[in-house]
Amino acid sequence: MRRRASLLQKLHIDGWLLLILLALASSSLFILYSASGKNLDLLLKQAGSFGIGLLGMCIIAQIEPRFMARWVPLAYLAGVGLLLAVELAGHTAMGATRWINIGGVMRFQPSEFMKIIMPASIAWYLASRSLPPNLKHIVVTLLLIGIPFVLILLQPDLGTALLILASGGFVLFMAGLQWRWIIGAIAAVVPVAIGMWFFVLREYQKQRITTFLDPESDPLGTGWNIIQSKAAIGSGGVWGKGWLLGTQSHLDFLPESHTDFIIAVLGEEFGMVGVCLLLLVYLLLIARGLYITAQAQTLFGKLLAGGLTMTFFVYVFVNIGMVSGLLPVVGVPLPFISYGGTSLVTLLSSFGILMSIHTHRKWIAQV
Repeated sequence: MRRRASLLQKLHIDGWLLLILLALASSSLFILYSASGKNLDLLLKQAGSFGIGLLGMCIIAQIEPRFMARWVPLAYLAGVGLLLAVELAGHTAMGATRWINIGGVMRFQPSEFMKIIMPASIAWYLASRSLPPNLKHIVVTLLLIGIPFVLILLQPDLGTALLILASGGFVLFMAGLQWRWIIGAIAAVVPVAIGMWFFVLREYQKQRITTFLDPESDPLGTGWNIIQSKAAIGSGGVWGKGWLLGTQSHLDFLPESHTDFIIAVLGEEFGMVGVCLLLLVYLLLIARGLYITAQAQTLFGKLLAGGLTMTFFVYVFVNIGMVSGLLPVVGVPLPFISYGGTSLVTLLSSFGILMSIHTHRKWIAQV
């Protein structure tokens, strides 16, 4: 006897993903309230972004993956067009031009959308080709990745550019990229890095790298951020000082406490236990994403689900590595926890795609 589909299944919503995302959402608001200095306006904006993101996630989950694939080329062209619009007439803030203003009322960051469009574009291209990809397909793939990468790098936004590069690279890897090409790419890292140092990176980006190697060389300047974040995490100990009792953030020692460095606030107030619990939730989310990848019925769905899941992993890894001093500071927020509307909506949309891939798998198998 066939089991009756539950309400969530009828709505194409994956219950496990939804439960984990709601847990992250509630945790985010709880931590953000303290990190922002009890700023209710900021909290309401974040809650509103969660609401919009959840609605978008549910809508996207209804769209059958093969229908999504038809619109991927147009989405890629639109994404590149928006990045060009940023370059030509974007909004500048804090020395970077990354946003587009709409009527002076709404502002959004087009590069955030490329975190979904990029893996979808590479998955669309490779899914209709013979695998493993040959040299021609690899060159075309790198060109598709390279155009947005360069445009985002010019904004300048090195952190997002590297995430875009990683999102496309993961899809290429999962398509069965041969080891000789992987070894060649690893060997090219050093000369490429040297070239970027002399011809691409700006002075403040070079300072971030030198500060990463020796934060104490300029403790009151470029090394301030990382020194204070490590002090906040270390002072929390095992159990933390308690909610709203953190000193580094509330006394304004910790910069960007509600965005890039919010995990330092978590570490100070809830200690190692709080950080480990958050990492456990992230691990469950990534594990669910990999399970959905393994269960996908189409090559496009498998490549896209895997690319989105691994990009999310890099997102978490880079932020935590940055705040703890294991990686240079590149301005990558902590997924679902840091304040940021466009980033939040984009992340929830990507999990809407995962839900669509998973909940439509039986229907696809019967067609």
